[in-house]
Amino acid sequence: MLVKTFSSAVYGIQAIGITIEVNISPGTKYYVVGLPDNAVKESLHRVESAIQSAGYRMPRQKIVVNLAPADIRKEGSSYDLAIAIGILAASGQIDGDQLSDYLIMGELSLDGGLQGIKGALPIAIQGRQEKFKGLFLPQQNAREAAIVSDLVVYGISDLSELANFFNNKFQPERIQIDTRQEFLKNINAYENDFADVKGQENIKRALEIAAAGGHNAILIGPPGAGKTMLAKRLPTILPPLNLYEALETTKIHSVAGKLSAADALMTTRPFRSPHHTVSDVALVGGGIHPQPGEISLAHNGVLFLDELPEFKRAVLEVMRQPLEERRVTISRAKFSVDYPASFMLVASMNPCPCGFYNHPEKECLCAPGIVQKYLSRVSGPLLDRIDLHVEVTPVNFNELVSEIPAEKSEHIRKRVIHARSIQEERFREKVNVYCNAQMSPQAVRSICRIDVAGQTLLKQAMEKLGLSARAYDRILKVARTIADLAGKEEIAIEHLAEAIHYRSLDRDGWAG
Repeated sequence: MLVKTFSSAVYGIQAIGITIEVNISPGTKYYVVGLPDNAVKESLHRVESAIQSAGYRMPRQKIVVNLAPADIRKEGSSYDLAIAIGILAASGQIDGDQLSDYLIMGELSLDGGLQGIKGALPIAIQGRQEKFKGLFLPQQNAREAAIVSDLVVYGISDLSELANFFNNKFQPERIQIDTRQEFLKNINAYENDFADVKGQENIKRALEIAAAGGHNAILIGPPGAGKTMLAKRLPTILPPLNLYEALETTKIHSVAGKLSAADALMTTRPFRSPHHTVSDVALVGGGIHPQPGEISLAHNGVLFLDELPEFKRAVLEVMRQPLEERRVTISRAKFSVDYPASFMLVASMNPCPCGFYNHPEKECLCAPGIVQKYLSRVSGPLLDRIDLHVEVTPVNFNELVSEIPAEKSEHIRKRVIHARSIQEERFREKVNVYCNAQMSPQAVRSICRIDVAGQTLLKQAMEKLGLSARAYDRILKVARTIADLAGKEEIAIEHLAEAIHYRSLDRDGWAG
């Protein structure tokens, strides 16, 4: 007897419908065809044990399982449940009349229980697009799938529950999530706050500018100056995610298997901080079975690279293109997948190996030439893509013990949101441009106009610091953001001077 069940395969952050055809005929062997990988081929043993544990019998006949379309490679163990239900229906142990109405996903344990899967959210979106009545999947993934409206989602715990549903002996509880309520509930639920940081007002100002314009930044200073503490608080002053950004971010984390069973929707901007031993594949994504990397997991949020010179040079260089294009393409011989990667890069580093070069009190112990060699670990092309170079100095004792309360993140965020609203209006007719950092060179020429005095100042700065043409554009973008924060329509010379100040650590000025 031939029956069909329906499932999905996730490629990139999109899902593709998979039809699982099961045919039972006289014979003795078990076949899985349709470009399955080893995890799918091994499903026989999990499915057989799960069927028997659920109180059903495994047919001792020839079983052919076809995963269509046959030219798409099927990976992972999430087809187990659909295959098991197909075998039970083909052998007449359950009623198969409703199989065409539902998507079925889940990995089976030997006792018939279900393990969580990756990509539940894009699978649910695909199920709604293809007009399925409902989706069955493990309880661990039910909440993230249930944020998709117009699709009935059931979270089940084992194979017997689903088998009893098709035999009209059990009705699972539908999982329902109010997407807007879930979105608004924890939209600003951050543990950290800029009020925790004593002093460092100039660094806070630089990060406010970075947040207002979506600019990349690098913090350079001695150990204990507060670089990491400041970077961790950057998401708290970014504008809250809108619903579209929240869904897109949740989709990426769903595909990567990073959502917990309690999470339905990511409502705060992600903050990713990979260790400096990270590989290039882990950073940008890829692998035998391509997965999103850290830059995609930081989409719509912040990627923080602590101790930047300690990262392998090859790892840092692969970020050049994603920083410009805000997406990464993973190409293989037979297919390619795209992952979004629109993130703010914030890096930190010591000025030298001992950490005390240019320290106001402590003496640098590095030999001559060592400082420049250390700084040269970060390439010029990568630095050109970082808009703000900020020197962080240690906090003095008086600021550390001061009782004067520091400004809270929510107050800074209001100014950032106001500046972003100006940019939103400015780029209303531009496609995929939402903030000043995303302006094209053509837009910079038309939007970031400066007067003669500003041109003279910028010319002198470029000659003195040895800046590139890309750095020239970056300065104009930052100056435009500073003017937006001040509520000014024109870029004044003081805005330009402050923007140039944030390039003062560029190549020629770093080591004196």
